[in-house]
Amino acid sequence: MIEERHLDFLSNIVGKENIKSDKAHLIAYCYDATKSRFEPDAVLFPKNEQEISEILKYCNEYEIVIVPRGAGSGFTGGSLPANGGIVLSLERHMDKLLEIDMENMVGVVQPGLINMDFQKAVEAVGLFYPPDPASENYSTLGGNVSENAGGMRAAKYGITKDYVMALRAVLPNGEIIKAGKKTIKDVAGYNTAGILIASEGTLAVITEITLKLIPKPRHKKTYMGIFPSVENAMNAVFKSLAKGANPVAMEFLDSLVIKALRDKLNVDLPESAGAILIGDVDGNLEDEVTFQLNTLKESFEENGSSDFIIAQNEEEGNKLWFARRNASPAVTIYGTKKLNEDISVPRSKLPEALASIYAIGEKYGFQVPCFGHAGDGNIHVNVMVKDKDNEKEMEDGHKAIEEIFQLVVDMGGTLSGEHGIGTSKAPFMSIAFNDAEMELFRSIKKAFDPKNILNPNKMGL
Repeated sequence: MIEERHLDFLSNIVGKENIKSDKAHLIAYCYDATKSRFEPDAVLFPKNEQEISEILKYCNEYEIVIVPRGAGSGFTGGSLPANGGIVLSLERHMDKLLEIDMENMVGVVQPGLINMDFQKAVEAVGLFYPPDPASENYSTLGGNVSENAGGMRAAKYGITKDYVMALRAVLPNGEIIKAGKKTIKDVAGYNTAGILIASEGTLAVITEITLKLIPKPRHKKTYMGIFPSVENAMNAVFKSLAKGANPVAMEFLDSLVIKALRDKLNVDLPESAGAILIGDVDGNLEDEVTFQLNTLKESFEENGSSDFIIAQNEEEGNKLWFARRNASPAVTIYGTKKLNEDISVPRSKLPEALASIYAIGEKYGFQVPCFGHAGDGNIHVNVMVKDKDNEKEMEDGHKAIEEIFQLVVDMGGTLSGEHGIGTSKAPFMSIAFNDAEMELFRSIKKAFDPKNILNPNKMGL
């Protein structure tokens, strides 16, 4: 527990209304999407960068743990106070859109701004911010940067790191740094902004983000391809891209997901479908969109597609997207516990990876519905445990996950495409990184945070 004198000092920095240690607040800030729970000793709501600087300087002096937090929507425990201490919550006051610079096509935001609110603001002036994580309606941009969030549009437009031009941040000792510039080119010094992206709040507290914007495409259409098998669909993914297709998104549902959507949500999908690919194409010219759709249709048919559907308006497009957006809740019909991971492999390895993942599921007696961002090789794997209270089943489930991690790393893939490492994937870091690489990570952490006060013991460090 933190001594009362420390809470009194911090209260003088933020004001009594912005420091909470009552049970209700401790419970409200003790969990994220992992459903794991770790109560902090207190929650602080700083109003500005200077207050964050003063908080960190004091906590560094007395070695008080600080855990930065946005919306708490993460899937790996990155914002959980697993070692107690103080949650530094940025969503209450530091949620402003500071600037839309039309001439340089950048947006400047505070870390607590909601992703979708930013998207709407820039689209209102004809610009476009592509990163669209599934949590876009409630996740914060600071959290997106800290986890390097992806999204469905990553196939064409990339992920958060591709849009971060500059950051302001406070180091654990309270010093304020600027990393990056508004300029397109900048090769002076180390890429400090790049180091802070995906650092999960372990190195510094981000206080301001400068994001690249692009013109909003004038035309967009949604498509769906129906396939007899997963192998057909996965072959269609990388072969259509190799032929020149450049879809905004190419999302994948396997037969187990399709069945779950039919049974649980009454979604009208073909009963015989072995796999489905859903996505958008866009462009500034209608001919460009037509070319993309024709390229996809031709390639899909060459790889066994039985049907290729094009939505004729936004309403039809939303109906097609409904299946993908509800894949995660639908698959809960297969068990009481979902061990879900977001592995990523080179696109050409998708058919082999999924066949091997299903084989691991069969080995342990689990159904493993899969869906996700096939256009960039990022698949959400769901090992479904029928009885979460059965210790043997849970143990086997975690063994299956470990085997899947080893499989994808051996294929040149990664433990996490967009959810980060946090606490839940920390035990598996040794699968992906050797001793020298892990020691380098620890050295970077020590250089930024020698007293280890900032979100300690995350990411396997």
